[in-house]
Amino acid sequence: MTDDRPDDRPDDRPGEPDGTAVRTALWRALHLQVDAAPHVFEDEIGLRLVAPDDGWRSRPDMDPRATSGFRAAVVARARFIEDLVAERAGLGVTQYVVLGAGLDTFAQRRPELASRLHVFEIDRPGTQAWKRRRLAGLGYDIPDRLHFVPVDFEAGESWLDRLAAAGFDPGRPAIVVSTGVTMYLTREATAATLREVATLVPGSVLAMTFLLPAERVDASDRPGLRASQEGARSSGTPFISFYAPEDMLSLAREAGLANVRHVSGASLAERYFAHRPDGLRPSSGEDLLLATT
Repeated sequence: MTDDRPDDRPDDRPGEPDGTAVRTALWRALHLQVDAAPHVFEDEIGLRLVAPDDGWRSRPDMDPRATSGFRAAVVARARFIEDLVAERAGLGVTQYVVLGAGLDTFAQRRPELASRLHVFEIDRPGTQAWKRRRLAGLGYDIPDRLHFVPVDFEAGESWLDRLAAAGFDPGRPAIVVSTGVTMYLTREATAATLREVATLVPGSVLAMTFLLPAERVDASDRPGLRASQEGARSSGTPFISFYAPEDMLSLAREAGLANVRHVSGASLAERYFAHRPDGLRPSSGEDLLLATT
């Protein structure tokens, strides 16, 4: 399920991460603070980057019980992505591209794995400048293998072109990840991203999340989907694209990606949350496309 909720969005202030990125970071930290072990994913560095006020856990969108499904969905997809990165790195892939990186903390949390990769974080220039300042303030060095790639999407800049300028080697395979983005983009914009990924050398892999239409969402989760839609609309960033799994697979094939697979949110729930005594379970509504070149 998406991590967008109907409260304030710091994106209104130039240079700061948007509300979705902040909320994701806070939910990842909240998982460690309120959910029982074993934890599916461990990340408190994002919380340190955000540095919210002392009352952050009292925010309506941080209610431990009411938002447990959203929180679990966020940590499930994060765990899946990092398992994928570790698997591909083990096979010799040395480039990792994060589209819309936001407050991603992989390079800081997993230095033993990140040291084997060139990590390219793609986001808006202002957001990246803010993040650099925050990392420096927390005492984190920027290693040579971490590349911030500012892209002004609104100006029509190609992220693939900017990657090359940042040191990306087009002759080597890469892991490309896009989470929590496609719902804000037109179908053509997502197709354009897929076409760019299809040009990468064989052995590259893409993991991309997408929202399901309401009729494909479990009935118990539909009120949460409606609340997310209303909050996104009132914040000026409406959800404009939903995909049935077969539609997303067709879009990827039309873009030139022949080896495509649907990874359901339910399969992630089984993989990471089965037999938990606390009953924590991800909400439905967000699935993944997994494609290789």
